[in-house]
Amino acid sequence: MSTTVLSERHGVVTVITLNRPEKLNAWTSAMREALIERINQASADENCGAIVLTGAGEAFCAGQDLAETASIDANDQASAHAWIDDFDRLFRAVRAVEKPVVAAVNGVVAGSGFQFCLLADLRIGHAGVRMGQPEVLSGIPSITGIWAMWDVLGRAKTTEFVLTGKLVDGAEAARLGLLTSLVERDDVLRAALDLAKTLADLPPGAVRSTKARLHELDERALADSIAAAKQIHATAYATGEPQREMAGFLSGRRR
Repeated sequence: MSTTVLSERHGVVTVITLNRPEKLNAWTSAMREALIERINQASADENCGAIVLTGAGEAFCAGQDLAETASIDANDQASAHAWIDDFDRLFRAVRAVEKPVVAAVNGVVAGSGFQFCLLADLRIGHAGVRMGQPEVLSGIPSITGIWAMWDVLGRAKTTEFVLTGKLVDGAEAARLGLLTSLVERDDVLRAALDLAKTLADLPPGAVRSTKARLHELDERALADSIAAAKQIHATAYATGEPQREMAGFLSGRRR
């Protein structure tokens, strides 16, 4: 199995770690497939009562590895659709977990990594965390990002995040509800493990039914966002703008 995603048991809690620290855990399609496999394994493990998601090094996940998507051909609609399908499978794998899922947000989390982080039931971070949705700065329309943020932030703040691309620190993230609680930097994983162990001790049937109802509330919106993302991203890639902007970012140009 890929070493870019690791899994380790801590008693009744499975810790799944994105392990590409030299790239701030920016992910590729293959890395997301490995992550889905790890999540599915933990979900099916009868001895696992909860899952903690985290990243190695100084980041949780910086989002898409732009070196992979910058080369999508303007006429290759299938590749643009397949890219969105990747995230649909990942998002649904997390949402299918009937056990508590806690994110140990150890550092920067941006773009699709930020969306993934918001799928956790609860999120523990520190004051130095940087969170946000900077996709527009690289020429990428933020479509599933709108869905991921909407119920947490509402229309006004979601609009601000997707159009400015700004990142907020841990204190602001906690104030906005993006983080459940703040702890010291060195205590993030321990605090997430402690919380996960507490949640794992709850009646599993009640947890399962509660999570199922929470997901029912926004299931249609997720399906709509995936369909819209396929159409909008294919249209955007056909113009060549995302590819040009991503190439500029990779060459060192920053907005």
